[in-house]
Parts: sequence; structure tokens; C-alpha cells
Amino acid sequence: MDFSTTTPYALIGGEPAVRALVDRFYDLMDTAPEATAVRALHARSLKVSREKLFKFMSGWLGGPQLYVEEYGHPRLRMRHFPFAIDAVARDEWLWCMERALDEQAMPVELRDYLRQRLQALAEQMRNRDG
Repeated sequence: MDFSTTTPYALIGGEPAVRALVDRFYDLMDTAPEATAVRALHARSLKVSREKLFKFMSGWLGGPQLYVEEYGHPRLRMRHFPFAIDAVARDEWLWCMERALDEQAMPVELRDYLRQRLQALAEQMRNRDG
């Protein structure tokens, strides 16, 4: 996709759409049996995680750099290193994110582009074998 005239953030629908995506992602993680390993890596309450992912995704998609403004550079790999993220946790995270993406209204090309970028991002977070 060509983002020379607009950003994925704008194409997805801005703040309300990013919030809906993140909320659906965490709702799935919290309830789906397909996400038990990745859910176990999170705190009992997902409130803080929801807000941090919303802020990160806003900037990652080309919108306001909310995460950077509050926390500095994301340094995702470093911040996730204390958590044992193996292929199972990665795949469960992606399962939730892909379902959440599928439920959001957006052009197919954008969904495919985001899916590819999120797969690469999830693989980058993997810090354990298996």
C-alpha cells in the first residue's frame, strides 16, 4: 500500500477504530481458550495493558505518538524480555490480533498489510525457544 497521502491510522478510522481494535484484542485474550498461554503472561487486570497498547498502536499506525510522549521510545524487545514469549505465546497473541483485525471495517489491502507487519512484530518479541 502507498501511504504517501494518508496513514494506516487515518485509513483504519483514527482513535475510535484503534481503541475498538485494542479492546477487541484484549477481550479475546481474556476469554478465548485459544489465548491461555499469552493471557497468563499478563496481569490479572488488563486495564494498563489495554491503555499501553492503544497508545503504542496509535503511533505505530502513524497517528499521535501517545506512547512515546508518555513512556519514551517503545524499546519493545527490551520491555518484553522479562516475559517468556515462545512460539505458542506469539501465535496466541497473533490469533487474538488477527481476529480483532478481521472484525474491523477497513480495506482488504490495509488488513493484509497490517497482518504482515504485526506478524513480524510478534516474531520480534519472541525471546524463548519453542
